[in-house]
Amino acid sequence: MAKVNFSIERLNNFACEPGKQQSILWDAKAPGLGLRVTAAGARSFVFETRLNGKTLRITIGDVRTWPIGKAQAEATRYKAQTDQGVDPRQVRTDQHAAQKKALASASAAALRDAVTLGDVWKEYVAERMGQWSEHHIAAHRKIIQSGGEVRKRSPKLTQPGPLASMASLRLVDLNMERVEAWAKSEAAIRPSSARLAIRLLKACLNWCTAHPVYSAVVTFNAATSTKARESLGKPKLKHDLLQREQLAAWFEAVQRIGNPVISAYLQVLLLVGARREELAGLRWVDVDFRWNSMKLGDKVEEFRMVPLTPYVSKLLNALPRRNEWVFSSPAAESGRLAEPRIAHNQALAVAGLPPLTLHGLRRSFATLSEWVETPAGIAAQIQGHAPQGVREQNYIRRPLDLLRMWHTKIEAWMLEQAEIVFIPVVPGLRAVAAV
Repeated sequence: MAKVNFSIERLNNFACEPGKQQSILWDAKAPGLGLRVTAAGARSFVFETRLNGKTLRITIGDVRTWPIGKAQAEATRYKAQTDQGVDPRQVRTDQHAAQKKALASASAAALRDAVTLGDVWKEYVAERMGQWSEHHIAAHRKIIQSGGEVRKRSPKLTQPGPLASMASLRLVDLNMERVEAWAKSEAAIRPSSARLAIRLLKACLNWCTAHPVYSAVVTFNAATSTKARESLGKPKLKHDLLQREQLAAWFEAVQRIGNPVISAYLQVLLLVGARREELAGLRWVDVDFRWNSMKLGDKVEEFRMVPLTPYVSKLLNALPRRNEWVFSSPAAESGRLAEPRIAHNQALAVAGLPPLTLHGLRRSFATLSEWVETPAGIAAQIQGHAPQGVREQNYIRRPLDLLRMWHTKIEAWMLEQAEIVFIPVVPGLRAVAAV
């Protein structure tokens, strides 16, 4: 192959031969250096030699960015490597890998110095929220909120969440000593909320240890501290529930609540024994008045079917159909009932009853159902408890009709104790209800 001494004029005048995809002009000074010109007009320096019996060609770069002298020096360096049996391509790959590793190390170091628990928490919630309920998402946001924001239903400002004091803490500084000091401080103020907070923190840090970036920062889960758990103590068993003799007073006070949606919601919550968010999230499409069934969201399974008992059916039928939600609320941003506790607490005060949480109504259903000797497995299935024991888990498959038979008995007994006269609708007859 003909070789010439490279000059700017010769390089500019060299063109691809007609009918060819590319042509190469070889340099007489630097062994293996060539100017490649394609039919499309691309012009670049290349290096070509033989290594281990095979032809090796490497593109050096575009002539617009590589001066002749620099290209000759690069070709000479490649030639020196190939003379020693070294493949320049592998050398370049190794150099890029080393640079990438160094850059990653520098990024990790910068991350260690900058990322905080609050930063990670937002990313963690954003990634996981598609698999969580609205209630669980709200719990994660509330647990780390900074506070000081205006409430919708109260003149008081929101309070900082239990994890707010650690939100600005660098993730690398979140060690067991910090968590233990935090737990000791929170235990004296709000142990129940702090116990929830440390469970959520533990899950978040577990997510970090498996994260491609944050795993370099979080090398262990500081929320697993035994001392922290001991400081927060164990949750106390709650015993709030309605006794049989309190049903009449409770129903009377709840039925007098001015908001019919809240009144119906509280009665259904007791008569169905559901979790508060399961019932609040009930949609009209989930209620089948023809076949007397309801589809509720479930904590254990994706959903569960429960009977639509006669009195509950009457309550739901009387509600306004303003949107997709059964228990709707025009004032709420979500369009559904958000906070029935205030009205419930007021009703309890009017009735002269002791404090009772909304979960206490669920506990009341489980307890009161035993008055009609309801099999424990049936009450548990209606309430959405996980099956207990091998027989329940693998062999018992109760049809909805069987659940309905017992559920109707439970409802009728509660209404009788509450002195509510209710005659279910029978085809061909008119229903009469009185209190």
